[in-house]
Amino acid sequence: MSPQYLLSNVHEGLPSPGDVVTLVKGSYHYYHYGCDGFDDRGWGCGYRTLQTLCSWVKGQMSVKGQGQIAEVPSLPEIQKTLMKIGDKGQDFVDSKQWIGSVEVCLCLDTLYDVPSKILHITSGDDLASHISTLVKHFDQMGSPVMMGGSTDNSSKGILGVCQDPASLLVLDPHFYGPLKSVETLCTENWIKWRTVDTFNEDSFYNLCLPQLKSASCS
Repeated sequence: MSPQYLLSNVHEGLPSPGDVVTLVKGSYHYYHYGCDGFDDRGWGCGYRTLQTLCSWVKGQMSVKGQGQIAEVPSLPEIQKTLMKIGDKGQDFVDSKQWIGSVEVCLCLDTLYDVPSKILHITSGDDLASHISTLVKHFDQMGSPVMMGGSTDNSSKGILGVCQDPASLLVLDPHFYGPLKSVETLCTENWIKWRTVDTFNEDSFYNLCLPQLKSASCS
């Protein structure tokens, strides 16, 4: 889908929950259920978060003048990529199987030659102890983060972190329908700050941290 039909940088203007906030650096497009006419409700959230990350990667590579850059992949293209590299079987293509943080890492590496780190968090209760790691990531890399989990298995984009109160800026890809304004996202909480104590204590979380430095980072 052409970026001209997608909203960009939807976190801008959202009030901060505290004084010490570190945010994504650089532009991205918000990909969500059905945004390209492909109805992926119920299974496509990981793909949509990956597309958001890809839009940021593509934008940063363009700013840096890194030559020919892959377009943001469609959902079928993501599935074919994972099949071609041997991560998935032929039956994965054209299926409604979910993807998580590991698959997001593999696609970023395959399509853009961008490695990622996986941050494993044993439970929602343990999120607070990793705030400093996320602060360092946004300071040094500036890239958006993909968050997946076990019991809490709904994919999320993480666009920033606040140290006090300990909070994550969450971009939810589950919106479906025509989207005309950032205000809709904010009022309906598709983009919002969440304190770490609102995450599921019974779920582990895997975060994919792309290791491409934003052009805005020194």
